[in-house]
Order: sequence, then C-alpha cells, then structure tokens
Amino acid sequence: MNWKTAIRKNLRQYMMLIVLVGIIIFFQVLTNGTLLKPMNISNLIFQNAYVVILAVGMLLCILTGGNIDLSVGSVVALVGACAGTFIITWGWNPHLSILLCLLIGIAIGVWQGFWIAYVKIPAFIATLAGMLVFRGLTLIILRGLTLAPFPQEYLAYSTGFIPDILPGVNLFGVRNPTSLLLGILTALIFSIIQIHSYRSRKKKGYIVESPYILGFKLVIIAAAIIWLFYTLANYRGVPMVFITLGIILIVYSYLTSSTVIGRHLYAMGGNEKAARLSGVKTDRLLFLVYVNMAFLASIAGIVFSARLNSASPQAGQSFEMDAIAACFIGGASTTGGIGTVGGTLVGALIMGILNNGMSIMGISSNVQQVVKGLVLLAAVAFDVISKKNLKFTFISKLRRKRREEVDLVA
Repeated sequence: MNWKTAIRKNLRQYMMLIVLVGIIIFFQVLTNGTLLKPMNISNLIFQNAYVVILAVGMLLCILTGGNIDLSVGSVVALVGACAGTFIITWGWNPHLSILLCLLIGIAIGVWQGFWIAYVKIPAFIATLAGMLVFRGLTLIILRGLTLAPFPQEYLAYSTGFIPDILPGVNLFGVRNPTSLLLGILTALIFSIIQIHSYRSRKKKGYIVESPYILGFKLVIIAAAIIWLFYTLANYRGVPMVFITLGIILIVYSYLTSSTVIGRHLYAMGGNEKAARLSGVKTDRLLFLVYVNMAFLASIAGIVFSARLNSASPQAGQSFEMDAIAACFIGGASTTGGIGTVGGTLVGALIMGILNNGMSIMGISSNVQQVVKGLVLLAAVAFDVISKKNLKFTFISKLRRKRREEVDLVA
C-alpha cells in the first residue's frame, strides 16, 4: 500500500488529525503559549476525561447502526449522587462505594439494554425515557442539595497524580522523572505492539502499508507520547485519571479492531439483517453494548464527581451531546458500521481544545456553543459529501469498465 492509497483509505481520520494540529497551533499562538503549558495540559486531561470515557462507549452504540444513548449525562449525575450518599451522608468505605456505583451502572445498562434489544423499543426513545427517569432519581436522592466534600481516598483515583519514586534524580531537569520514564516506556511498548501487529497481518496475507509509512507513523506517535509525558513531568506528574483513560482506550481499541465481537459490531452496523443471517447474535450484541455504555457512564460519573469534589443534581448536563459530537467529529458514520476509538479520541480532543482555548481567550460560553455546533455540522457534512464522492467515483469506474468490456466484445 503506497502513500496515496493509505491517505485515501484514511482520509477522514487524517483530515481530523490535521484539523486538530491546526487548532492547537491556532490557540497556542492566540493564547501566547498558554495552551501547551504543563499546568494547562494537566487541566485539559482533567476537564476532558469524562468526555473521552463517554465517547468510547457512545462509539460502540453508533457502530451498531447509528444508535445513540441520550441518558448518559443523567447516569453520570445519578452515579455521582449515589457516591455522595454512600460516602458523605452514610459514611461508607470509599472503595466499597465505588464498586457499588459501578454495579449500579451495570444494572442501569441491563435495564436499558433489555428494552432496546429484546422489547425492540427504539434506542432514541428508550434512552430519552432513561434520561428523564435517572435525572428524576438524582433529584430525589439529593433532594435538590449538593453533597460535599468527598474524602481523599475517593478523590485519589481521579484527581491524584502518580507519585515520583525517583526523588532527587535529575532527568532532563524535569520535576517528576518517574513520569518521563513512564512516557518513554509507553512509547517503546506502543512501537513494539504496532510492529508485532504489522508483521502478524503481513504474515497472514493482509494488505499492509509500506514499512516506511509504518516507521514514519511510529516516529511521530512515539515523539508525541514522550513530549506529552515530558510536559506532564514538568508539572506534578501523570494524573491518575490519565492512566484510567489509557487503559480504556487500549482495551476498547483492541476490542473493536482485533476481536470477534469487534467484527460483529461493524458487521451489524453495515447491515444488521445480513449479520443476523451470518450467525451474529445481534440482539445479545446490542444488549451488551448498552450495558457497556452504562458501565462507562458510571466510571465517568465517578471521575466527574471527584473532579467537582461534590455530588450535584445539575451534574451531567449535555454530556451526551459532547460524547456524540466527539464520535461524529472523529469519523464515526451516522448510519453505523464506521468509526474507530482513535478517531473518537481525536474528536474529543478537538472539542476539548476548542473549549479550553476559547476559555483562555475569554470568549463567552454562548459563543463557544455556536462554534462547537458549527464544527459538528462541518464534520458530518464532510462525511456525507465524501461518501457521495466515493460513490460517484465507484459508479464512474464501473461504467468505464463496462464500456471497455463492450468495446472488446465489439
């Protein structure tokens, strides 16, 4: 596979990466370098962690056929309210309370998945009902009040930092050398995994990109990883929530790209009837997708309530819109069957950096909403137009081939 073929095959993903880099440079200049300062990079991770977590779960819903979950913001609020009640009001053990909150999230997913997958209520309606129900339960549990503060044991999972185990060691002058070493190790492991995957696919006879393209990509990505960890090491180190995000992204990237379940998700989104006739248990798959969505929403609820250091009845407002926007901006198709975890991460970063950059510049939240709406519209329009162009190109090639066959016969 040459450069042109690789770029054409991943046009949307590369385009969004270019847009992301452009946005970073744009705000880095307009904010006089504030955007990429170590403290602000750390704040960006804290501010957007919940969006990335929700967007990964939303991607799986969209892959099944363009379905979405409108209840995730209310689930975030409900889980935060349960955590606040368990820990602050009742004085329960924070670790046990976190486990119970995750189980509550799974129970919510079972409830919604049952109605969507087996009763066949459209996902839009079922999750819209869930949004109202779970928001109402949040208000009932909190009685309109905000519970605060959480103990340090609860906050450590989301707002803490990885401690420096090499105090006094001078490594390129950074404040937290452990974080820098962790970044170098991460880049090395990532490169090894990618090379092993490349060799495995080539050995099996799959079409793979040129080794020069692979090497170029690995150099760029590894350099970006090391730079990110170097920047964090110059502040307080790697946030704990960043490790949580990394685990989620790695697990779900592997799930969607290298497992049977992942292939079934894409097959179901491409053509549900054909997938069912091929042996895919579409009902069970749809059920598990919504259980998974609620589970990730419960994790996001814990992360967000820890960041606020409170359980608020207003938490989670419009979170579902941020997650959906991140998926579509990152390349997910509105009809399902197309989208990647990496693309979703890029979409979430675009939204997060837009928010952060405009906030640093003092732009009002009203204007920010307008800009984010226009970005989402442009991303979806690009998807629709590019599909039309590809379809037109395919039809033109097919007609040309048929004309050539007719000429040969004649």
